[in-house]
Amino acid sequence: MGLTKQYLRYVASGVFGIIGNQKSNIVFVTLRGGEKGRYVAAAACEHVFIWDTRKGEKVLILHGKKHEVTQLSPSPDGIHLAVGYEDGSIRIFSLLSGESNITFNGHKTSVTVIRYDHIGARLVSGSKDTDVIVWDVINECGLYRLKGHKDVITQAVFLKSKNLLVTSSKDTFVKWWDLDSQHCFKTMTGHRSEVWGLALVNDERRIITGSADSELRAWDITYLNEAKETGEPNTKKLKGLLEEMMEQEDENDERTEESLVSCQKVGSILREGRDRVVSLATDSKLKILACHGTDSVLEIFNILSDTEISLVMEKKLKKAKKRAKKIAENGAEEPLVERTLQDELHRISNIKASAKIRSVDCVLSVNGELKVALLLQNNTIESYSLKTTDKVPECRKTARLTILGHRTDVRTLAFSSDNIAILSASAETVKIWNRPTLQVIRTMACDYALSSLFVPGDRQIILGTKTGKLQIFDLASGRMLENIDAHNGALWSITLSPDQRGIVTGGADKMLKFWDLDLVTDETSGQNCKRLTLNHTKTLKLDEDVLCVRYTPDQKLLAVSLLDCTVKIFYTDTLKFFLSLYGHKLPVLCMDICHDSTLIATGSADRNVKIWGLDFGNCHRSLFAHDDSVMFLQFVPKTHLFFTAGKDGKIKQWDADNFEQVQVLEGHHQEVWCLAVSPNGDNVVSASHDKSLRLWERTKEPIILEEEKEMQREAEFEESMAKQDEPVVPGEIQGEVGLAGRKTIETVKAAERIMEAIELYREETRKLKEHNAASKAAEKELSLPVMNPILIAYGNISPSQYVLDVLRKVKSSELEESLLVLPFSYIPDLLTLFNEYIQSGLDVEQICRCLFFLLRIHFGRITSNQMMLNVIDNLRKNTISKVNQIRDVLGFNLAGLQFLQREIESKEDVTFFADATDRFEEKKRKRRKREKAILAIV
Repeated sequence: MGLTKQYLRYVASGVFGIIGNQKSNIVFVTLRGGEKGRYVAAAACEHVFIWDTRKGEKVLILHGKKHEVTQLSPSPDGIHLAVGYEDGSIRIFSLLSGESNITFNGHKTSVTVIRYDHIGARLVSGSKDTDVIVWDVINECGLYRLKGHKDVITQAVFLKSKNLLVTSSKDTFVKWWDLDSQHCFKTMTGHRSEVWGLALVNDERRIITGSADSELRAWDITYLNEAKETGEPNTKKLKGLLEEMMEQEDENDERTEESLVSCQKVGSILREGRDRVVSLATDSKLKILACHGTDSVLEIFNILSDTEISLVMEKKLKKAKKRAKKIAENGAEEPLVERTLQDELHRISNIKASAKIRSVDCVLSVNGELKVALLLQNNTIESYSLKTTDKVPECRKTARLTILGHRTDVRTLAFSSDNIAILSASAETVKIWNRPTLQVIRTMACDYALSSLFVPGDRQIILGTKTGKLQIFDLASGRMLENIDAHNGALWSITLSPDQRGIVTGGADKMLKFWDLDLVTDETSGQNCKRLTLNHTKTLKLDEDVLCVRYTPDQKLLAVSLLDCTVKIFYTDTLKFFLSLYGHKLPVLCMDICHDSTLIATGSADRNVKIWGLDFGNCHRSLFAHDDSVMFLQFVPKTHLFFTAGKDGKIKQWDADNFEQVQVLEGHHQEVWCLAVSPNGDNVVSASHDKSLRLWERTKEPIILEEEKEMQREAEFEESMAKQDEPVVPGEIQGEVGLAGRKTIETVKAAERIMEAIELYREETRKLKEHNAASKAAEKELSLPVMNPILIAYGNISPSQYVLDVLRKVKSSELEESLLVLPFSYIPDLLTLFNEYIQSGLDVEQICRCLFFLLRIHFGRITSNQMMLNVIDNLRKNTISKVNQIRDVLGFNLAGLQFLQREIESKEDVTFFADATDRFEEKKRKRRKREKAILAIV
């Protein structure tokens, strides 16, 4: 049986109108070896836009899937960008191709911080779920989960010189983690409120934290295990050494953390802002510190080196001596000059942005030029430049990205009659967009717009404002033609008459006004030109505020929605009352009438949509449409299908004949204020509180309602799976360390594929044994049994090879979680197969990883099973020999590469840059040791 009614699917066609998302940060990136400080990456809902600040253009889009971006972090080599999402997942994009091949799933809620280590091999992430996870980028897997914080993680930083990690949280604590033993060895408790940011400076010898007050606190870091390095002379007496050893034995159990790091507060710097710190940012060389609060001022500090500090102290000493000479010229003592925190952290300049700052990033070039990128709260990106080498650095604004988006929420949308132009208006501007290219054609300043329409001919537009004015704009010249005082309150609705000769407006002053379109002489232009105007013809006084007005397409009736939750129907010609539609519990915010003037659909703040007949005013059906107020409703032209937009962030399509929900368009992350359907019905555009405009396009793909309902149930199941508590891992102590991964629908499916492969292996092995027994009994070779069709499809491979192929296809980041789901009954077969693979030298590294994980979580049951003794013993022998063999191969290859390096250096008489830098740093370290030893002896 064929389809009785065909629905066509609408899909997302583009996101525009958004420049930078307020939930995420902004970072500088490098594209294809371009100059630093030119390109910035900013989140745009679920996507990431790469902007060229010099041209003000969008050069690359990193496409997301569904959830909103919350955090960005570029890799040290500038090739990759790590993106954290609201659902807790992390994807790593290549800036060369714009594609993502690595996905990490570990957090339950939105990611709040991502940081690479200095070589880009590891990634640390923090989340609202209070966990910190360290990821291996090269192996594409999670290493471990660190638990200890009690609130949202605000910052996490790797140390370059040591395998340590520093994290801060809203629980007022800063924690130090030893990544070798994976435990927290020190907690800094000197803050009385949330720690919103931290930065490591001065060769990781100082930590600066920002809290909920106007102070930046500084702490000196002492690495106690460096106190006695090899080669440093021992200048203490024997008695002192013995006393120190006895004290260490007494305090060893009580203060074990002091064996690694000691932190001492050295002071604080007052910021100019009185509110909390939003973020702290440093450049890659740790010479500049940028800080801002919830206001529009960015404070920039210069972190001075030791030589620069000594010069500053010499100048201070000279000034102090001069002052001392003036006070007492007859033999005054030499003045003492103390070194303060202000001498080490010098304030360069303050940058006043045009709006409140959301995020900041900075880049310091070789010539001392500092480039700063600011993401503002009003959907704007600004970039500044200043010379840090100047005595009084002057800040210069280099770019401001504003054209491709509104500063405030878009409250009204409209399509032109030719389906090409889109009108969007907000509290400060009205913009005309080209639908095929999604580029801005015209931007004009206006008042707070609530309603709009294109005048027939698409050369002028009319806006209804919050102050009750009607504003007429000419698109060709981009100027306002007329500003008419139409209503005494907000002008909520404008509708064009079907004969296209006039409009009707309704406002909060309880008036319904009728206007005719007319042409008058334009006095502002020198020539005898005509311009559009509106002539007020008649007024209908009502009892309540008018919220929405609509004509029937045959122009016989006029529907008016009132604040008393009713819809009044009037005759158009005589304005006599015809019908009253009542039944909504809250005011009707939107409504529309179908093309044949038989049905009217009303959407209300009570979250319901009601479908009424216009012949008798009876309610055909009441539908629970959204989880919050229904904000907009419009029929698709020449059909009985209509779209609704709600405050729940969803757009839904309904069938007014069958009273069925056809499809849900999910994409917006906050309230949807309005939408518009194109005159041909092929496109829908919507506007939301997340500052984005979305274009939806009708495809040729039909929709089967049963399949849509099934897909919706599957999506709900996946959400419930994600919200489940983490499983208890056998053999793992529930402490401050856990598995990095998280159970998702992908890990469950991967485990099911592994189980199916093992069952197929069992079945084929059983058949082969039966065949061998039958051949032995018959004392002749019988024909082999028929192979499984799956093995034939894979090219007549063996069952064990098929299991290996299935294991290879499991993503590296999901491997541990997939093995964790497996029942123990499958483990003996897996261990037997692992022994076979290692003996053959197949994927030894991955097999060893799976083997060690299974042995760790099933240790008790495996060791108590006598049947597995031989398998484990064989695995022990084969694994050790194969791993040693691989290690020897790697050592041989490494030695060969080093030999080639020496050969190249000897031929070209140059040293590789990395080695030269390392040798230079080693010389500096040895020189500092000698200086310390000399000072200790003196």
